[in-house]
Amino acid sequence: MKALLFDLDGTLLDTSKGIGASLQYTLKQLGLKNIPDNELQRFIGPPIQLSLAENYGLSKEEADAGAAIFRRHYSEESLLFANYYDGMEDTLTELKARGVMMGVATYKREDYALKLLQHFGVERFCPVMHGADAAGKMTKADIVDMCISEMEVERAETLLVGDTDHDAKGAANAGIGFIAVTWGFGYHKASDIQDYPCRAIIDHPSQLLDII
Repeated sequence: MKALLFDLDGTLLDTSKGIGASLQYTLKQLGLKNIPDNELQRFIGPPIQLSLAENYGLSKEEADAGAAIFRRHYSEESLLFANYYDGMEDTLTELKARGVMMGVATYKREDYALKLLQHFGVERFCPVMHGADAAGKMTKADIVDMCISEMEVERAETLLVGDTDHDAKGAANAGIGFIAVTWGFGYHKASDIQDYPCRAIIDHPSQLLDII
């Protein structure tokens, strides 16, 4: 393998504090019931309007209005409430030293993602970084395709590292391999990973060094 693509939320960075703060603010503005912290994970990954519609039965217009509230608060108030997962920064440093090509393929809106990634210096390791469009029309596979094209790497030489079925499906649809992580918002144990093919399941970033 020559290249690794990383998901952002729940894989590279723990962004739950910022997302949670903006989500609770949004629910309050919409007059909806707050959710407990242990249920936050189901709102992280897909476009926020889809999560609001699915979890609260909102119409498209109501969900879109909620998404606008969330995005405004998140971008202005809580975007940078995040941190690297334990061992991730050291692992990225070693992977770069070994000559592994790296990039970020996230379903987070690209302008938010780039601001967050640049704040934490992720571009030192991952010069190619792409996220979703503002309308949420792009798929995870579309974003992976953009990264692969820019990195000029073969699909057979590339793996996507992620923490949810959204990532696994995106990798499968893009025709690349997938590595599942259990420290994020989606998967917590090997038995959670059943619906999509997976090259490996890891519990700590340093295990990537053994795989590569």
